Amino acid sequence: MTPRELLQSHGPRESMEVDVVIVGAGVAGLSCAIRMQQQAQSKGQTLSIVVLEKGSEPGAHVLSGAVIDPRAMDELFPDWRNSDAPMGAEVASEDVLMLTEQGHQTIPHALLPRNFDNHGCRVVSLSDLTRWLASQAESLGVEIFPGFAASEVLYNEAGQVMGVATGHMGLGKDGQATDQFQLGMELLAKYTVFAEGTRGHLGKQVIERFDLTQGKDPSSYAIGIKELWQVTPDKADPGRVVHTGGWPMPKDVFGGGFLYHLPNGLVTLGFVVGLDYANPWMSPFEEMQRWKQHPVIRQVLEGGKRIGYGARAINNGTPQAMPKLVFPGGALIGCEAGFMNAARIKGTHTAMKSGMLCADALVEALAQDRAHDVLEAYPQNYQNSWLAQELDQYRNFKLWFKKGPLLGQLMTGIEHWLMPKLGMKRPWWTLHRKQADHLYLKPAQQMPVIDYPKPDGVISFDRLSS
Repeated sequence: MTPRELLQSHGPRESMEVDVVIVGAGVAGLSCAIRMQQQAQSKGQTLSIVVLEKGSEPGAHVLSGAVIDPRAMDELFPDWRNSDAPMGAEVASEDVLMLTEQGHQTIPHALLPRNFDNHGCRVVSLSDLTRWLASQAESLGVEIFPGFAASEVLYNEAGQVMGVATGHMGLGKDGQATDQFQLGMELLAKYTVFAEGTRGHLGKQVIERFDLTQGKDPSSYAIGIKELWQVTPDKADPGRVVHTGGWPMPKDVFGGGFLYHLPNGLVTLGFVVGLDYANPWMSPFEEMQRWKQHPVIRQVLEGGKRIGYGARAINNGTPQAMPKLVFPGGALIGCEAGFMNAARIKGTHTAMKSGMLCADALVEALAQDRAHDVLEAYPQNYQNSWLAQELDQYRNFKLWFKKGPLLGQLMTGIEHWLMPKLGMKRPWWTLHRKQADHLYLKPAQQMPVIDYPKPDGVISFDRLSS
């Protein structure tokens, strides 16, 4: 039976009315909830806010390890340095390496564009930070429902978003209701915020229904393969940050790696591949396993143990591709809308800030007793924020590299090293993307087969064991 047939047979669903429902308990959704309650409680009010999280707990679907700019955290919790916030180690050293198959070249810091400056940033466990944010939200009266995936957007008769419904539970393999069957619940809200991450399944529906990408560039995506290792004590270097370019990526493919040292002997490493590659024989997973065998990466991992693995889609962002942020009854925040700053390889502080900017608009609308309206104050807040300035500053970065590594390095150097040296704040030209990633793919018979080395089970692994 289809979900609709199950509803007709076993319904109606129970419902719950709240001020705001947020879909997704990542850093964007939690920052939005926290900011709303902070703002409301400063005025002697308390809002009813529900956050839905499909994982078993907030942070369950977040693989540890990120370098984050604490700017948004400073605004959300000005006193976090005197709290138990799990903000890891401050960046102590960093290098950018250009790899060849067996060697490498370290790019002098004086020649690096400012987007690679991580001074004052923190190497954190993102899953730990997410759990901490969830505890802060709950202490403010936010209700978090883990283990409940939003499966349907609800609309009123005027076509405005009026909430979401969770999925049915207790279905057999055949899709039929078992004796454990339970209908999903309707969460009816004055406003609904989608914070599902890149290409969230409900966010995609809302974007299409309200044509939020009209007049925008096609979005650009990447896949990030990530692992968490426990390394030997002599290899541990908390606060060390390494980024790599070059091998094993062909010149016509955008990609690169990172290696971040967390406290307690943990190292998170990953490899990112742009999804506009032409050769269908390419495997981002296999490329990451091959990259780990490079001497500068392997020497960190030898003697250690892999304790976690994951992968996620990455929205490369850019203001040129960002959809309209609001629609009747709701808003998009975080990677759902593409707030990542790909040039800085950072999306945490931008996701948090987007949630906070949306929260300010929500509190204002609710104070005026508005519901299911268009939150025009949110995009206005964004345009007047440091977030808009930061993303605009780096709007061409990814698009230059899409034209090739040499042109990317040259123009990035001009825009983010030479121009600042000359006192120019930003380029006055804007690049645009013409077609979606998948359109670059060519037929397999036209492209060379890639022969990947077999995994050794020590440094590199197969898909099944991952």
